[in-house]
Amino acid sequence: MSARQLCGRSVQPIGLGCMNLSWAYGEPPEHAEKIRLLNEALDHGYDHLDTANIYGQGKNEELLAEAVMHRRGEFLLASKTGIIVDGARRGIDCSPDAITQSLDASLTRLKTDHIDLFYMHRFDPKVPIADSVGAMQRAIEAGKIGAYGVSEWSAAHIREAHACYPVGAVQTELSLWTRNVELGVLDATVTLGIPLVAFSPVGRGALGGVLKNPAKLSEKDLRRKMPRFSEENWPVNRQLIERFDAIAAREGLAPAQLALAWVLDQGANVHAIPGTTSIAHMAENFTAGSIAVDRAVLDEAGAVINTLTVAGHRYPEMIRPTIDTEEY
Repeated sequence: MSARQLCGRSVQPIGLGCMNLSWAYGEPPEHAEKIRLLNEALDHGYDHLDTANIYGQGKNEELLAEAVMHRRGEFLLASKTGIIVDGARRGIDCSPDAITQSLDASLTRLKTDHIDLFYMHRFDPKVPIADSVGAMQRAIEAGKIGAYGVSEWSAAHIREAHACYPVGAVQTELSLWTRNVELGVLDATVTLGIPLVAFSPVGRGALGGVLKNPAKLSEKDLRRKMPRFSEENWPVNRQLIERFDAIAAREGLAPAQLALAWVLDQGANVHAIPGTTSIAHMAENFTAGSIAVDRAVLDEAGAVINTLTVAGHRYPEMIRPTIDTEEY
C-alpha cells in the first residue's frame, strides 16, 4: 500500500501508537527495550509516532525525547493536550491558556521546538471552539506546531473547527468492533479532505491473536474496567474473536494484520496507529500497510465482528460523557 497524506507530507499508513510503552495496557517493558523498540520501528519504516502529554503523565514524551529525537527528521511527531489527570484535578481543559501552557510543557519534555501534529485530545464543551482553535492557529503561526488535530470529536464540531482554521487530522477509535465514525465523522473527514487517524485499530489488543483471558490482565490495566472485557461480555466476544482468528489463519495472516487491513480499507484518508510492547508485533503490524487482502475476506471479517455482534460498550459509564463522537 502506498503512503498516505498527513499534515502535508506522505507517511506510511501504519504509524506507531506509543502509549503502551509507558501506560495503560499490560506491563511496560524494560527501559532499554522501549528504546530498542522505538528505534527498530524507525528502522522498519515507521514514520509517524503518536504520543500524548497524559501517557504516563509525561513519561512517554520524555521516552521519545531520549530514544529517537536524535532521528527527528525521520518521522512525523504527534502529541496531544486537553485531558487533565493531576491527582484530584481531573477533566478536560482546552482553553487557550491551557493549550499554550501544555504545548510548551510537551515541547520541553520532547526536547524539540516543533510538534508536527498537536491534537485536542477531547472536546471541551466549556470553551468556544473558535477560542480553542485560535490558540492552535497562533501556535502554528509561531512555528511550534505544524498542524492541529482533534480526537473523539463529533462531525458537527469537526466542521465548526475546520471553518475556523483547517483541521490537520481527526483521531478517533476505529476497528472492526468500534465503528462510531460511520455515524458522521468519516463522511465529514472525506468531504473536508481531512486525514482520519484510527487509534485502537486492533480492538485494544482483542483482535491481536494473543489476549485470551482478560481476568489475567494486571490490576492497573485499563481494559479491566472496559465492558467488552468484562466477565459478562468477554465470553460472547471471545467466540467472535475465535471465528475472526480462523479467517485470518485461513488467509495466512496474523489476526492483527487482518484487523489493520480492514481499518485501512475504510477510506483512502484513513491511517492506523496500533500500539505494542513487542518488537515482533511491531514489525508484523507494519506489514499490514502493504498486504493485499481480498475485499470478500474483509467483508467476511466485518460480518463476524461489528457493532451488532459485539457485546458491551467500548467505554465504562464514567468515561462516556467525555466522548463527543456520535454514539450508536
